[in-house]
Order: sequence, then C-alpha cells, then structure tokens
Amino acid sequence: MADAYIYDCVRTPRGKGRPDGALHEVPPIRLAAHVLARLKERNNLPTDQVDDIVFGVVEAVGEQGGVLPRAAALYAGYDLKAAGVQVNRFCASGLEAVNQAAAQIMAGQADLTIAGGVESMSRVKIMSAGAAWYQDPDVAFPTYFIPQGISADLIATKYGHSRTDVDAFAVESQRRAAAAWRDNRFKKSLEPVKDQNGLTILDRDEHMRPSTTMQSLAALEPSFAEMGAKAGYDEVAILRYPDVERIHHVHHAGNSSGIVDGAAAVLIGTKEMGERLGLKPRARIRGFASIGSEPSIMLTGPSDSAEKVLKRSKMSAKDIDLYEVNEAFASVVLRFMQVTGVPHDKINVNGGSIALGHPLGATGAMILGTLIDELERSGKGTGMATLCIGAGMGTATIIERV
Repeated sequence: MADAYIYDCVRTPRGKGRPDGALHEVPPIRLAAHVLARLKERNNLPTDQVDDIVFGVVEAVGEQGGVLPRAAALYAGYDLKAAGVQVNRFCASGLEAVNQAAAQIMAGQADLTIAGGVESMSRVKIMSAGAAWYQDPDVAFPTYFIPQGISADLIATKYGHSRTDVDAFAVESQRRAAAAWRDNRFKKSLEPVKDQNGLTILDRDEHMRPSTTMQSLAALEPSFAEMGAKAGYDEVAILRYPDVERIHHVHHAGNSSGIVDGAAAVLIGTKEMGERLGLKPRARIRGFASIGSEPSIMLTGPSDSAEKVLKRSKMSAKDIDLYEVNEAFASVVLRFMQVTGVPHDKINVNGGSIALGHPLGATGAMILGTLIDELERSGKGTGMATLCIGAGMGTATIIERV
C-alpha cells in the first residue's frame, strides 16, 4: 500500500454566518475556488496532474449543490482533467474528504488529489437539505431523534459536566484562539479572501470573542431548554436514557460552536509525485477510521473513532502529541477527555470551533491544517484530528510530521 503525503493546506478566514458577516456576499463556489487557486499558486501546481478533488459539503443544495468542487475547479482555472466529487458526513465532511482522497493514493488509484470542504452558512442555512432522519416521524421515533443541542446537554447531564465546566472550557477556547492570533500561528495556512479588485474582504477569523469571561457567559440563557420542554425532546432523551431523571440544560451560544462561512483545501499525493513536482511533504497520513455510535446521544463518537484508528495504526493515545477535537459543544470535548484521559494541554492548543467557528463541510480539513501547522511550529511529531457527527458517528485521522 502506498503512503499518502500531505504537501500543503490552505483555508479562508471564518466569517460570521449571518447576513452582516464579511463573507456573506461571497458565494460558496468562490470560497471553494479561492482555496483551490491559492493551492495551485503556492505550489506552482500543474493541475492536469490532479486526479480528483474531493470536497465536503453538508447542505449540498442550491448554490452548494451540483458537484460544487468540479465547478469550483473550473472557475479557479484548473485543467479540464481534474475531476471533482462532494461528500457528506455531516460535521466530519471535510475530514472524510481528506480520508477518501488519501485512500485513492494509498490504493494506488491516484497519484495526486485535493481534499477539503466549503460551507456558506450565511447563504445556505443549516438543515436546508432536509432529512428523513429528523423530518419523518416513522424514522425519527424508533431512533429516538433529538436535536444536537439536546444531545450535548444530555452528555453534560449524564456524565457530570456542569454549567461552570462548559463555560470554563469556552472561556479557555477563546483565550487560546486570541493567543494564537496574537502569535500569528495561523499565518502559514490562512489565505485572506479578496474581492475582484484585489481588496481584502476578510483576513481574520471573525467569530472570535476574546473578551469573553465567566461573568459574560453566566448572563446567557440556555439555548435548548425551551425546545426540550415544549417540543418534548427532553422526554425522548429520558426514554432512551432512563437513568437520567432530568436534562440539565447548560449549553448556549457562548459554549457551542459558531455558525460561520469558510473553505479549506489540502494537497495530497504519493512520494513519487511530490518528487516529480518538486514538492516537500509536510505530513504523512498514518491512518483513519469512522465509527457509528448511539444516535440519540449522538456526539460521543470522537473517543470511539480515536480508539479505532489508534488500534488500526498500532498506536496508543500516549503516542499522539497533539489533538484537534472539534468543539461542536463544550461537553463533546470534555467527554472525550473523560474517556481517553488525554489532558487539555494536548487538545486544541490554538482554540477551537467555540471561538473560531464551525463551517460544517470545511471544518475537518481546517482543523487538520491547524494540526499540521502546530506540529511544525512546536516541533512535535504526531497528531490526531477527530470530530463528532450527527446521527451518531465519529471520524478520526492520525498524521505524522515529515
């Protein structure tokens, strides 16, 4: 089996996923084309050598539909030979794209691929595509469907994470992200978005709130308490987990991932192709895995997928120097630490999606790029990226610095 090497990673800044966000006027195809164009320019890439472009797109409808990565590649001036496909594994779509693109390399069916993702959450709203899983009662009822926010609160309730715990985690995410920006830790991968006149639209992650304190978060009301009570989702959760007497609602906008716009792209290839093109590898993909988990509590998959990929790679958690665990909700990462025993000082050292935002289809590729940058900056050797996923799944990828 061939090795899959990562040669470069690029991403846009994350813009607030609202009509007043800086990237709202930039269509998703332009966000995707931007990172593809910058990848081409940074690496003097002959795009007729690109076998496939795999992008994660969660809400693949409207202007995010129609095999967007193929159209974006054409828009970015890529050779006609570069194929494209989009995938959806909910929040892990960007990492799933990397894994599928790498699998083509490992299987000997491609020599050079690009993976990544895009999501314009200000233009294509979350749940725009619809799904039988949560819309059809015949499907929702036997799977004990509850919205993710209720699931996050269920995790906190069942495993003992208080409002103070989740708020403290959120404050630390903001502090770390602010420190990372102050130290220019994102500069290697971040590519500012510009308009057609070359003027900068956004060059910094827009969602951050570095002034966040425990006191400011304490003023926020729980986001999912009313939904849980009036729509009956709390009762559904308790039916599935009868050991839980009552759901303690602790999550709100300040300790949950931010809704943002953004795109990312990762260049992957064989060692031989890299040598032929004069590219220097930055990391090697050691292994990846996805798992299914209980779909009602939904968001506990990161620890299970981590365990699976570690076993597959003949490694242990202690062999991993740095982790990126997507901060969909604070309780997700707190539960990951509780199960794995991995200390917080090895996880999301530059902040996470609570501070920076979570552009659904792109996040997996973004955090992988952040992981590579930090391994290089800190001189460490191995890293893991993992995300929880809707409907009860998890995906994890291990890389080693070259």
